[in-house]
Amino acid sequence: MQPTSIRLSASVLGLLLSLVSTAAFADSEPTVGTLSPISLPNVSPANSDLANRGAYVARTADCMACHREDYSGGVAIETPIGNIYSTNITPSRRYGIGNYTEADLKKALQKGRSPEHQIYPAMPYPSYHGMSDDDISALFAYFQTVPPVEEPPEKTTKLPFPLNIRTLMLAWNVINVPSTENRTGLTPVQQRGEYLVNNTEHCGTCHTPRNLTQGLDKDRYLSGAPLGKWFAPNITPDNNTGIGRWSEDDIVTYLRTGKLDKRAYAGGPMAEAVAHSTRYLTDADLSAMAAYLKVVPVIKTDDYLIPLNTARLPNPISSSITYDLIEQEKYISQAKANSVTNASINSINSPKALYLTHCVSCHGVDGYAQPDARYASIVGLSSIRRAKPDALVNVIGFGAKGALNTAPKMPGFEKDLTHAQIASIANYVRVNFGGLATSTVTESDVKNIMK
Repeated sequence: MQPTSIRLSASVLGLLLSLVSTAAFADSEPTVGTLSPISLPNVSPANSDLANRGAYVARTADCMACHREDYSGGVAIETPIGNIYSTNITPSRRYGIGNYTEADLKKALQKGRSPEHQIYPAMPYPSYHGMSDDDISALFAYFQTVPPVEEPPEKTTKLPFPLNIRTLMLAWNVINVPSTENRTGLTPVQQRGEYLVNNTEHCGTCHTPRNLTQGLDKDRYLSGAPLGKWFAPNITPDNNTGIGRWSEDDIVTYLRTGKLDKRAYAGGPMAEAVAHSTRYLTDADLSAMAAYLKVVPVIKTDDYLIPLNTARLPNPISSSITYDLIEQEKYISQAKANSVTNASINSINSPKALYLTHCVSCHGVDGYAQPDARYASIVGLSSIRRAKPDALVNVIGFGAKGALNTAPKMPGFEKDLTHAQIASIANYVRVNFGGLATSTVTESDVKNIMK
């Protein structure tokens, strides 16, 4: 039950989105009180209070990101040992967990053991190990109300020998379960936040680096980790490499909406977490998570955030161009004409010409995009201001999906652009929309990052 991240013309930056973010500078956001939770699906007056509470627990545990909104499973979870496919967890007796007792569900969540075999830790039971009995009881009651899906997932897990020997997980569990330990000296609100961050939301599953056994490295807790084509950033309260400059309200806003103006925009795995889970949480629970994240041990990494220089950011071309498509089309046509004055290869492949060809229709000449159409503004985003350009390069190359279904999907340009062209666009964006004085991403950098 975890984001597909661990698994383990639109435009080139459909949002440089990715990346869950990092240090905050810039404009203020709406206060928490103005951001009410999305109405929770699957809550019915016909169900018991316990089952309806279980529907909320399922959201806090982000079960849907892996098992789909109907819990039918079949989602590929990329891991270092190969793809592991999520299972059907509807109450189907033949294909799902309809034969589970509450004790069976508890053992699966806390011990990684189904009635038939050991479970691979792609299902984050090292984090769910700390789930309370009350939450598991509510979750069990809720799953009895879910419509059964009477068919198996299209794909099932088939790992090569000896990785297909599930009993090997018993030794792994001894080393790596539980994935975290409770701290002392926390307030009741921070304790609730710790429970959500460490256990149900299992944030460390993405944001904590792995040790040699592929368990979570507790000494580098929440300091950022690679996730295939993605990188989950440092979310400890370090000012320069983490989210130390974010206020608690900033954290709540980001978890509720998936964005912070001129700072961060959730894409990829984090978009899934927002879409399926955090946007449904109560203000109290999001505030508790924020309170806890502000007091976790600070860890400084080498991927620091270059401070935002607002004086170097572009001004909007006009007050109407983000929504006036006729004005936008005229301006883009003139900009292209001015940029590409002949057919020479240098003009065609100039950074500005590449941006105008592949990115401008969504993100605009000035980078402020079309917010009314949910195309993302890329001005000032932290993902284009990091010392390491990996996040930006991977989004340009592989694309990204935003946090809400109504947001356009960012296409990947891996097959349409050369490594040199991606490097040119990355440099253009970092300087013109990130406010950097210079950017020196090379063709070789792009090749290495995208591998």
